[in-house]
Amino acid sequence: MVSIESSERTPGNHPAPTTATPTSKTSFTLAHFSDLHLSCLDSVRVRELLNKRLYGYLRWKLHRGAEHLDSILSALKLDINQTIPDHIAITGDLTHLSLPAEFQKAESWLRSIGSPGQVTVIPGNHDAYVKTDWNQTFACWTRYMLSDNNRLRDTTATSLDSVFPFLRVRGPIALIGLCSAHPSAPYLAVGAIGSNQLRRLEAILSQTAEQRLFRVLLIHHPPAQGTVSWRKRLIDAAALRSVLARHGSELILHGHAHRTAQSYLKTPSGSAPVMGAPSVSALGRTQERRARYYIYRIAPAPHGWDVRLAVRIYSPDEKRFILEREQQINYPR
Repeated sequence: MVSIESSERTPGNHPAPTTATPTSKTSFTLAHFSDLHLSCLDSVRVRELLNKRLYGYLRWKLHRGAEHLDSILSALKLDINQTIPDHIAITGDLTHLSLPAEFQKAESWLRSIGSPGQVTVIPGNHDAYVKTDWNQTFACWTRYMLSDNNRLRDTTATSLDSVFPFLRVRGPIALIGLCSAHPSAPYLAVGAIGSNQLRRLEAILSQTAEQRLFRVLLIHHPPAQGTVSWRKRLIDAAALRSVLARHGSELILHGHAHRTAQSYLKTPSGSAPVMGAPSVSALGRTQERRARYYIYRIAPAPHGWDVRLAVRIYSPDEKRFILEREQQINYPR
């Protein structure tokens, strides 16, 4: 079984951003955050709102626009420059209404934090709010989503189905991306993976297990039961859990819930942590919804894997990210 030890830090007694110590010289540092909700609504055209986008537009004007702040994303970039992760994983909802201008804004933001080799992206339901032209939207991010063996052939990607699932290997880490983002009816934010992705996922999990890699599964919608409401659920979550019960994964990362979430799923070696990040741009109506990002320091160890997690939370008083807590996660081999 996975064992976890946690330590809390009080708001007034936090160390410098680089306090978390690497587990060893061979450790790999992975930063995870989600749900940026970048918007370009000041220049939106009326005809672009004659669909489901109208609901998202009204919600933004009524309350979300005051919650998701560019200043928090600026603070995030400053903090990342200090923590210096080896790689960054973003689990969806980079845009708010899947407008072409938002995809371009997100592309510029991605370039400002790292190259496609340093940053991995999967889409969320807001990125697939409505059916869009690939060349005006997801083509902006293709290089951040491609498998390693396709990185030199990004022009071959013409749809999300042609990209996912992907596999990106960085040091001892296998980053495995799933797409659960599809247009849905108004008031719904459901996701689905589909049988084709699940079948290919089984092959990837089996291959990376044989290579003894630390497998990190990236998905927008949470696969564990009870994390989100019915209207926001992953429709084929049970099928995904069945695949993981047969083939395993060391860590599952997701977004979508807009609050911190931690649960476990059964795997052949016991159980795997399922870690959900809130929106990284949100001031948050409650503490659990406050902007956070997660830093995992992962290293091989005699007993299996040694993982040290540092959770960094946005402080409205200090207008920067600070260390909230640390966890030690030990994996048996």
